[in-house]
Amino acid sequence: MAITAGSNLNSVPSAKAQTLSSNYLDFNQDMGWAQQYLPDLMEKEAEVFGKRTISGFLEKVGAEEAMQSDQVIWSEQGRLHLSYKGHVHSTASGLDSSSQIDITKDIDGNTDVTSGNHGIRVNDTIVIADSTNGVKKGIVVKVDTDRIDVAIYGAAALSGTTSGDATTIMVYGSEYIKGVSYYNAAGNATADSRGANEPAFKTFSNKPIIMKDYFEVSGSDTGRIGWVEVTSEEGASGYLWYLKAESDTRARFNDYLEMAMIESELGGKSNDITEESYVLGGTGADASTKETGTEGLFAAIESRGNMTSGVTGVNAATDLAEFDAILAEFDKQGAIEEYMMFVNRATSLAMDDMLASMNSYGAGGTSYGVFDNDEDMALNLGFSGFRRGSYDFYKSDFRYLNDLATRGGINAAAGANAIRGVMIPAGTSTVYDQSLGKNLKRPFLHVRFRASQTDNRKMKTWTTGSVGAATSALDAMQIHMLSERCLITQGANNFMLMN
Repeated sequence: MAITAGSNLNSVPSAKAQTLSSNYLDFNQDMGWAQQYLPDLMEKEAEVFGKRTISGFLEKVGAEEAMQSDQVIWSEQGRLHLSYKGHVHSTASGLDSSSQIDITKDIDGNTDVTSGNHGIRVNDTIVIADSTNGVKKGIVVKVDTDRIDVAIYGAAALSGTTSGDATTIMVYGSEYIKGVSYYNAAGNATADSRGANEPAFKTFSNKPIIMKDYFEVSGSDTGRIGWVEVTSEEGASGYLWYLKAESDTRARFNDYLEMAMIESELGGKSNDITEESYVLGGTGADASTKETGTEGLFAAIESRGNMTSGVTGVNAATDLAEFDAILAEFDKQGAIEEYMMFVNRATSLAMDDMLASMNSYGAGGTSYGVFDNDEDMALNLGFSGFRRGSYDFYKSDFRYLNDLATRGGINAAAGANAIRGVMIPAGTSTVYDQSLGKNLKRPFLHVRFRASQTDNRKMKTWTTGSVGAATSALDAMQIHMLSERCLITQGANNFMLMN
């Protein structure tokens, strides 16, 4: 180690740039240290966590599109056939001793069908089913807002179920008397004035959120070199620590862009959230009208999609039965037959065991048919794709659900409330775009970001300070990052969340 100055050396520097006994420090003689106490510096930083970023999920299953407003509104088609939930109100109390049925919900459980907002009309023929009456068929003889009078074919009036929505009502056709269009409530023949059934659709909306972060390093530290070579997921490498820190900040922000689209909740007005007027800087009337949050993937599925605790890893036979129950739920929606599954490690292994149990492999096993008679394939139990019934599934581990610093740690603490995976339909959906005024095909998941000819806020980055191209008197470099975006989850009824 060469020393240029110091109290333990000659006070007069050497006239030549050479190693002399007067300007060279010998650890063994001068300092009394043994050679084995000297450090052996390992130059490269050890990467002990592997890939630390979790972004990329939405890139696989969705798309991105620009927007110009503060809100995104889209419409989704309703079901084609008329089917509802309700209860038999009373017996022998309706018109012509018919039964009265109260309509409370549509077949999906939505409560927007009361006050006559349903499609059942006089002369419609219907099927009625519940545990009290079994399955009966009848004809509607009167409609009074959300209550209908039904004459039962070949049977007495229905037994009342009092309240609730245990009765299912399905329209399967209609029946008219020869030469008569319609009988009104007084029993007089009249023209058909029941009104036409309009196609039903549902309108949904979401709003973007603004996300920010920045990195700062002092001007002095930008000129400091380290002795350990650092690298990052973003490709930065070298001996300057601030390059590593800036790259890590950027990588973390990119992850936040995706995590926010997955986890966010739509909070509504400021009075729904304590101290929100302080957090977002709103006061008075402005704070009371300020919308907060945005609807992320998990929130959309919990609100409009399906939830399951199936495929729990109890045993292969039980898991298969649970998986078949998931297929039955998808059959009720009837739209998609190709799904991508992003699951945590435990659920992934449970599915592998479930699929492996379907083939007799190993000692005494003779059938490798589902593996093209290849024994090596039969013993490779990490299944990535399979077919069950008429559905194709593609399974992938979801690092976000495994990493201890993300949902992996939350799941460990949440217990029964943990999220173990998500099933996302592949392909595109046809929706009506309110702003464009036409039908469009889009992936079921896509991110909307704010952009115009003036400014693109998909992922903005700018640098301020006095380092490099000076923009201010601040003796530092600040790298700012900003994005304004939201996630659109179309057809959430085709999604499944595993918890």
